[in-house]
Formats: sequence, C-alpha cells, structure tokens
Amino acid sequence: MAVGRVLRPHALSGELKVEIHTDYPERFVPGGQLYLGKEYAPYVIERVRFHQRAVLLKMVGIDDRNAAEMRRGEWVWVTMADAVPLQEGEIYLHDMLHLRVDTVDGECLGEVTEIIETGANLVYVVSGVHGEILLPDTPEVVQEIDVAEGRMLVRLIDGLR
Repeated sequence: MAVGRVLRPHALSGELKVEIHTDYPERFVPGGQLYLGKEYAPYVIERVRFHQRAVLLKMVGIDDRNAAEMRRGEWVWVTMADAVPLQEGEIYLHDMLHLRVDTVDGECLGEVTEIIETGANLVYVVSGVHGEILLPDTPEVVQEIDVAEGRMLVRLIDGLR
C-alpha cells in the first residue's frame, strides 16, 4: 500500500523528501521497513524528520545525493500486514481504483482510474465512453461506495460533464 512518494533528494547525505500519502504519518519511525519503487526494494528507516508538509527520510543504504536522486518520483510502500486497520466506514484508496461508476439515473460513466488528493477533498478520475470525468468526493455527488460489489453510485451535478 502506498504511503508516500519521493519528491526529491534533500541535502547531501541521501535523505529523501517524501510527500505523505497516509493519514498516519507516525508510521515513519527509525527502524521501520519501507519499500521503494516498482521493484518494492526494501529499506530500513535510519532517521526521520518532518519538514513542512513532507517527511525527510534517511534510509539505510541510500547514503549520498546521487543515490537519493535515483529514487526521485518513486512510490513508498508498506505491506498490507503493516497497514493501519480501518475504522468502521473507511476504505483504502487503492480499493477504489477500478470501481465501476454509475449514476443514480442508471448510466454507466466508466471506472475510477485515478484518485487526486486536493487537500479539500478527493477527486475521482472516471474514464469511460465519454472520456474523463472528474468527480469530487462530496456527499452531494458520491451517493454510495460498495467495494464488495465493485461499484460507486454518483449524482451528477451541473458542470461535471
């Protein structure tokens, strides 16, 4: 499960500036295990510092700016076993990818292909026969999410098409 994305190297010692993609940034602790990139390369956290809206991570084995630069843009992962358990009514974002999106009027809009975190609310990118539609995760628009059924039910408001 993705918990961050490497933005860039920080300083010369191999620190990574990581954009936080978790509601539980306290998971970043020295000695913790993270995985980087598409190959899920395992790394142990050596040092952690929170900086502005990001976290600076020094990983064992990434010891200079060049090594850190090679990780730019990579996702930071944890195993599902290390994921924070969900509370009642919560859904992991990755479980929402590829949900079929239907309107309350019975029209199939396509499927969720991307989720954008804006700060105010999530925005679902829905790709289908009408191209891409951006749907805000607001109670006015999203009526129901049923991961078990693989479906999201939405009410289109003016300006969404």
